[in-house]
Amino acid sequence: MSSLTDLYQEVILDHNRRPRNFRVIDPATATQQGYNPLCGDRLTLYLTVADGRITDAAFQGSGCAISKASASLMTEAIKGRTVDEARALFDQFHQMITSPPDSPLPEMGKLAVLSGVRDFPTRVKCAGLAWHTLKAAVSDQPDGPVTTE
Repeated sequence: MSSLTDLYQEVILDHNRRPRNFRVIDPATATQQGYNPLCGDRLTLYLTVADGRITDAAFQGSGCAISKASASLMTEAIKGRTVDEARALFDQFHQMITSPPDSPLPEMGKLAVLSGVRDFPTRVKCAGLAWHTLKAAVSDQPDGPVTTE
């Protein structure tokens, strides 16, 4: 295994063991539930949005290491961004994890640690759960849990 792959795995494991922003925001201006029926991952995303900017983001839930690490990294990445910037980041992230393994990747900073899931199609939904939940939380989608199906 390459040293870069080892580093990526270590970052994912660290965010799984010590997830950032693993808490409830009360009151939150937006709350959305997400569920992956294939593996049972569940999360609730909490956002505080003021003047079109995400001022705080947190989550609670249970799931695999990739799901939890993705939610942890995502909440760090979206704090301070506008809602439009968060939507654009969703699009970039989704492209990164769903593109063919040999295709070039968008510049994603720390989020690049999750790029390896594109080599494992069953794990793409684990990494994408928090992001699809975010997309629903900042849109006018109907209430109810977001699923990866």
